[in-house]
Amino acid sequence: MMQEYDDAVLDCFLENQGQLFPDPVAETREAAEYFLEDCMAVVAESAAEVLQYFEEIGTDIEGEDEKSILEADEVFEVGDGRYLIVEG
Repeated sequence: MMQEYDDAVLDCFLENQGQLFPDPVAETREAAEYFLEDCMAVVAESAAEVLQYFEEIGTDIEGEDEKSILEADEVFEVGDGRYLIVEG
């Protein structure tokens, strides 16, 4: 599945990449897009899609509440209801 990373997603990642990586991995939107494509980051349209994603890849989220999953380091809140999931 090919992901499209719009400016809102790229800016969110650039501003918040420190929550997942100790040092910046991208300085520009172009570099961010390349990095996200390279690690096959996923844009989820809702919190429910984030939960579905983790279930589909086999992450044990039994007993985890939605809030703790959405606060995981690899989950970035874009700010428009969408979430970016980056597997470090």
